[in-house]
Amino acid sequence: MRGWVRMSKKNKKTLVPNLRFPEFRGKGEWEKIKLIDTADKKKKWSFIGGPFGSNLKSSDYTETGVRIIQLQNIGDAEFIDTYKIFTSEEKANELLSCNIHPCEIILSKMGDPVGRACLIPNYHTRYVMCSDGIRLVVNENLYSKYFIYSLINSDQFRSTIENNSTGSTRKRIGLDVLRNLPMSVPKRQEQQKIADCLTSLDELITAEAGKLEALKSHKKGLMQKLFPAEGETVPEWRFPEFRGKGEWEVKPLDDIAFFYKGKGISKSDIDPQGETPCIRYGELYTIYDEVIGEVFSKTKLPSSELFLCKSNDVLIPSSGETKIDIAKASCVLLNDVALGGDLNVLRSNTNGIFLSYLLNGAYKREIAKKAQGDTIVHLYASQLKLLNIMIPMEAEQQKIAYCLTSLDELITAQSQKIEALKAHKKGLMQGLFPPADEVGV
Repeated sequence: MRGWVRMSKKNKKTLVPNLRFPEFRGKGEWEKIKLIDTADKKKKWSFIGGPFGSNLKSSDYTETGVRIIQLQNIGDAEFIDTYKIFTSEEKANELLSCNIHPCEIILSKMGDPVGRACLIPNYHTRYVMCSDGIRLVVNENLYSKYFIYSLINSDQFRSTIENNSTGSTRKRIGLDVLRNLPMSVPKRQEQQKIADCLTSLDELITAEAGKLEALKSHKKGLMQKLFPAEGETVPEWRFPEFRGKGEWEVKPLDDIAFFYKGKGISKSDIDPQGETPCIRYGELYTIYDEVIGEVFSKTKLPSSELFLCKSNDVLIPSSGETKIDIAKASCVLLNDVALGGDLNVLRSNTNGIFLSYLLNGAYKREIAKKAQGDTIVHLYASQLKLLNIMIPMEAEQQKIAYCLTSLDELITAQSQKIEALKAHKKGLMQGLFPPADEVGV
């Protein structure tokens, strides 16, 4: 392997990684330290947890001000920017010890997974941690911050955290336990070499993720152009062969499709050794998009107890957590897939792929408005039947379906490329850090 040397088996029980850059081979074992040793003692509150819940309540939240880093923002080696709440400058000053700043490390006391860490972004000059956050300011005179950050997120240190955490359903680790957990580090120069290697890989992953987001944005914009806008009878963009071919026809879904309902398949009915492929409603949110060409779950339930689909069937959940999430359609391209309960099944001669894209684009919000409920949302066939949609001739349906399917294939390929890079990084980290059993727990 170019750029580093795989250590021989005779070194296996010593405190060295399986992969080591050539210039550090034979430079001795890594040093065993505690996590707290990496904190910068010259900086106040360099290793500290977030405020008690009673000190930062929902009544302290504001529309603007100092952003609060919630548990939902702390991803596994990534900052998740989708959940945003704030508190006042006065409250942030009151909780000064719980402030955290850009480029510092924040760890999570709770799963999933417990002890995950991310770097604070530079969107703001300061933030306030939630109660389950832990701030770590690394002493960069002795340690490479990115090395320590990567080590915290490695499988080796993660297993140490999990072995010392409490709880069965959701793991938790206390600040005092976490600070004393063992880890091993090389000299500063070797730390930096490893950090530079992983940083380069992260930059590549980030660049590829940017390409993925660009493809998704292009798809979203394309769907807005290929389907008629509200109040219009033809789309803004039309393929040349269909220009001047007349308006799209308005029809209620009840005239286009026959409606069926899936039949209950519980989580306990899922069996990797089962003979019948199956889809449960939750998988429409977590696994599948507009087109289902491959099914990943199986069941051993007899066919007589199942509802089996036909190719071109369109699935829409009949229950879910939010109204906008439940407004999602997917077309199954396979026959005889068992469909679980809480699934509306639309069976028609209309191109199912086109119909899925249409419902997920132009009619998503209208479908969401028809859903009922707050804690648990329901969407019934009787409501969907009344939805009026605009559809073109069959040839134009096929053209739009092919266009968007081709774009989705590019998105899937790009997603797989990113996952492959992440898997490569994970494998690399396993080799670049000594195994947990050699560090000791």
